Amino acid sequence: MSETIEGGPRAPVLTAKHVVRRFGGLVAVNDVSFEVRKGEILGLIGPNGAGKTTMFDLLAGSILPTSGEILLNGVNVSGEAAHRRIGRGLGRTFQIPRPLPNLTLIENVMLAAQGQSGERLLANFLTPWRVAAEEKVAETKAGELLELVALARLAHEPARVLSGGQRKLLELARVMMADPAIILLDEPAAGVNATLLEVIIDRIRDINARGITFLLIEHNIDMVTRLCDRVLVMAGGQLLCEGTADEVARDPRVIEAYLGGAAAA
Repeated sequence: MSETIEGGPRAPVLTAKHVVRRFGGLVAVNDVSFEVRKGEILGLIGPNGAGKTTMFDLLAGSILPTSGEILLNGVNVSGEAAHRRIGRGLGRTFQIPRPLPNLTLIENVMLAAQGQSGERLLANFLTPWRVAAEEKVAETKAGELLELVALARLAHEPARVLSGGQRKLLELARVMMADPAIILLDEPAAGVNATLLEVIIDRIRDINARGITFLLIEHNIDMVTRLCDRVLVMAGGQLLCEGTADEVARDPRVIEAYLGGAAAA
């Protein structure tokens, strides 16, 4: 494992330090620490009930930790809500995307644009030219992102026509609209056919090549093996081990967690 250098090319973008999350008497995440390094694709795997989704929710700001710290580019964001973290460069997709079905694809992507003057009511009356100019820029950018995720031909179709895999590609474009430094991907392979899965893998690689960092939860081990530089394994709310995909696949603790029912609910 290479050392990280503060401010360097492999510096941590996202860090969890001794993070704990309790729900009443249940400890869903128990003293978990790790870092996601700039430019990498890091995988987070584990059996059902391991605490992966709770960890993602904590990193994204959907829920807050009981104790411990979450740092985004060195800033402690442990108490910040999800929308504040988006503004700091953290994007997240969901296992089941829910685009607005009656809006077109390009409209769905444009909704994710940040800092638009048109979001303020008075600006629409006092500086309509600025609002219009910003919308034009956003539309151009949204079109480019739909091209990136291979959905440009459907740009002006309503989102309701998309398959499950296409919705995941649309969500990836929406996340990119906010110019994230890191994207949390929640099971991008779930419910996706083999052909579209190849498209998703290719697009993740393309986006990563632009300098965007990824952390992904995934049960598709083949996808994890193909994409991830490092892999973290959780079980029973704790971090069990980390290493390359091959290393963790051979670790007896991982085999026991998956086959021996070691994960907590």
